[in-house]
This record gives sequence, C-alpha cells and structure tokens, in this order.
Amino acid sequence: MRLEITHETRYIYSAPVRESVMELWLQPLTLPMQRLVGFDIVTEPRAKMMTYRDWLGNIVYHFDVPAKHTELIIRSRAMVETYERTEPLPVKVDPGAWAHLRSDEVRSRYYDMMRPSTFVDGSGHLETFMRERDLLVLPPDPLTGLRVLNKEIYGAFDYVPGFTAADSPIDAALEHRKGVCQDFAHIMLAVARHWGVPSRYVSGYLARTEQDTQIRSVPDASHAWVECYLPEQGWVGFDPTNDMLANERHVVVAYGRDYADVPPTRGVLKGDADSLLEVDVHVRQAERLSLDSDFLKVVRSPRSRPDQLSAATKPPRAIALEMQHQMEQQQQ
Repeated sequence: MRLEITHETRYIYSAPVRESVMELWLQPLTLPMQRLVGFDIVTEPRAKMMTYRDWLGNIVYHFDVPAKHTELIIRSRAMVETYERTEPLPVKVDPGAWAHLRSDEVRSRYYDMMRPSTFVDGSGHLETFMRERDLLVLPPDPLTGLRVLNKEIYGAFDYVPGFTAADSPIDAALEHRKGVCQDFAHIMLAVARHWGVPSRYVSGYLARTEQDTQIRSVPDASHAWVECYLPEQGWVGFDPTNDMLANERHVVVAYGRDYADVPPTRGVLKGDADSLLEVDVHVRQAERLSLDSDFLKVVRSPRSRPDQLSAATKPPRAIALEMQHQMEQQQQ
C-alpha cells in the first residue's frame, strides 16, 4: 500500500510560557515490510530540529523553543510504502518452541523485552483477568497462545476513547474492562512476558476506511500494537484492539518496551500555565507517492549521539524549580 500520513499536534497554553523542550517519535522506520519514501516536520514557532537514534534504533527528533509563546504546533508528514507478508503465518508452531524461548540465548538477547517495564507489570487485576480467561496455564505452543490472547483481549474489553490517559497503568483498563489501543497493547505485553515470550510495544499508524467494520480504533489518531518473537518466524505483529495480525495497513514508527519509551511527543515547558492538547492525524491511501521540495532528507543515521541529548535538551536546574508539564499524547 502507498500511504500518506499527516500528524499535527497543537499545545495551547493558558498563559505565555518561557520555553518548551520536546522529543518526537514521529518518523516511520524503514523495515523489510515497509519503506519510508519521505518525511517532513515543521514547528510553529520555528525551531532548529536535531535528531538521534535511540537505543532501540528509533529516530528521535528534539528541539527547544527558548522564547515566550502561547501555542506550539508540530506538523509532520510521511510517505510510506508497505508490503504484504510474503509467506502466510502458520496456524501454530512446534511446541518445542517453548524450550527455545527459555534458552539462555533468547533470554540474554531479548532480556529487556521479557521483563516488567514502566507500564507492563503484574498485578492482582492482571492475574484475575488471566484466570477468568484461562490464560494462567501455558498454551500448547506460543503462536496458538498469542492468537487466543489477541482474541480474548478484543472480546473482554470495550474500546472507549478518553476513558484512560497516557499515563494510566494497566489496572485502570483491567478493573473496568475498557480502554484504548495503548492499554490493550500493554495488557498483551504483560501476559506474553508472563509466558516467557519476548514482546515489544509498537507505536505507529493504522490505515482504515469507514467500511472497515472490524476495526474499532478511531481513524484520526496514532495507533499501538504488539510484536512477539517466535522461533523460526521472527517478530510477529498482533493487534489486540482489532483482533487481527499486523499487516500492510500497519505503519511502524517506533519500538519500545512500552509506551514510556516511544510516545509520539514528550516534553516539558517552563512557566506557570495550563495546556490544552489537540491532535489531528490522517492516514490516506495514495495512488502514487509524490514528493516535493519541502520534504526533508530521511534520517538514516544519527546526527547527534544519544549521550549528547541530555546536555542539549535537558532543562536547566532553574526549570526544575518551575512548574513542568509532561506533554504526551495517548495512542488510541
């Protein structure tokens, strides 16, 4: 599929703020099943954009607006070409895959994707959910179990935008059995890691039309799903929000242990003001991928080292004494 993606984030402040410092995970990756053709990003007020690759290989933009402003707008545009999986996924894998997942090789290579993280951890509500859905017992094979888990989350939770927030723990969705894609991805990660399956959070977009009755997620928002590592299959994508495998409609922007690693936008401001967040996302299928002179060269290698970021973007100590606001947007 040929897709054009536009993503506008607008922060409106109740009073002038003196400085904003932001990090952005907005540029889609180039992968075996996905090719980034072009990417452009601009801000109002204008800011000098810098980039680096984080420890997971994602492209991160960061900038500073060191002057008074009452509004901050971030606009990005991407052209992406996605491809179907060349070989269909089998119905199941060999039960011996469990032994491979327990091997020292797998545990050391995917250590970070097998452990609890900021939003992915065990709890009484998680154990209750797993018991009710017969998920405490190890499935016959990992792929069969993950297919069932994908369907169980879809059936057990109502999709209700706005019920949870960007920083909500999984217990909020587990207790009330409602939430959005970010919550469902975290719950699937928690169960899969409990089973011992390396699993990672995927931040991105989902192309859809009004005729897609199966797809619950709202069309004008970023999306989140899960990838799980399976022997002989590699990383396989599962979308528990929509009870489907990730396919050519899913556009990958970034990988993380959970949402905390890869929010679309994250930042702090210097000043005493309330902020209103507005997000406008559009993913449309394009007949052809046409570029113009406004497109920036796609970032393929870091222009600044991650260890330089802390010095470049960390607010000075004086800012720590001011009111700071986390400026994150939930994935729906």
